[in-house]
Amino acid sequence: MDIQFRILLLSFIVTTILAILLIPILKKLKVGQIERDDGPESHLKKQGTPTMGGIIIAIGITIISIFTCIYYTKIDAEVSKKILAFLFIGIGFGLVGFIDDFKKLILKNTKGLSPKLKMLGLLIISTCYVLYLIKYLNIGTQTYIPIIKVFLDMPMIIYIPFAIIVLLATTNAINLTDGVDGLATTITTIILTCLTVIGMIYGNNEVILFGSMIIGTCLAFLLFNLHPAKIMMGDTGSLMLGGIIAGLALYLKIPLLLIVIALVPVIETLSVMIQVVYFKKTGNRIFKMAPLHHHFELSGWKESKVVIIFSLTTLILCIIGLNII
Repeated sequence: MDIQFRILLLSFIVTTILAILLIPILKKLKVGQIERDDGPESHLKKQGTPTMGGIIIAIGITIISIFTCIYYTKIDAEVSKKILAFLFIGIGFGLVGFIDDFKKLILKNTKGLSPKLKMLGLLIISTCYVLYLIKYLNIGTQTYIPIIKVFLDMPMIIYIPFAIIVLLATTNAINLTDGVDGLATTITTIILTCLTVIGMIYGNNEVILFGSMIIGTCLAFLLFNLHPAKIMMGDTGSLMLGGIIAGLALYLKIPLLLIVIALVPVIETLSVMIQVVYFKKTGNRIFKMAPLHHHFELSGWKESKVVIIFSLTTLILCIIGLNII
């Protein structure tokens, strides 16, 4: 049995056990979902569903990463060092989301973490990760251009802000996609699977190992997150998964491929931007509600249909992505 499959299976088992143990605790703490009054009526019944479920994913990833690093320290210390870097960007972004969730749900501060402080936290973590990739892991500033299949060697002064923007934009896109039971979890699992396959093609053992951990963890979380969800990931999970996706893409030097394989989250983000700009200029709305998944819900689609269509679309886009690298 390949080591990556063992890690995936172990991640799945550990996260499933964590979910069984932690969901009742989150229920007792009354960290329930707060639904928008202007949102789809079907979402009102979700009021009180435990959120901050990203904690389950974070703990699962951390446990498996530590065991994997201990195992690989004797075999290949470089692999362990790189896995810890991936863990840093995920847990770092997740911590910012956790503070936001904690203020909203535990301290009952409906505003949560202010947008400026949230962005500052994400910016600091992004900068540290990018500098670590360049200075300590020596991955360079090359960026792969899909379709034409060439590497562009970007000047440092351009690459660093570019890479930081990729991290911030991706995590925001995944955060906006998290609005329907199982949607963000399913889409991120498909995207992470695609990145892991690319890691196999490139022979990056650390990406294969870490990707397998995240896939197993997300699949386990999905057992409890599918409609009707018993747990929601909250900003803790969505920011963490967004950071991991962008972090792996930067390490693989394929951040531009995210425009293809993560097109659904990109469109979700654009739908919000278009809605806001159009409403400010005209006082009218283009979409019934943004992000886009809510528009389809208000158009009569059931949550399960939204998840299936968006996930199949992402799967097709990932297949296209694998054919243009």
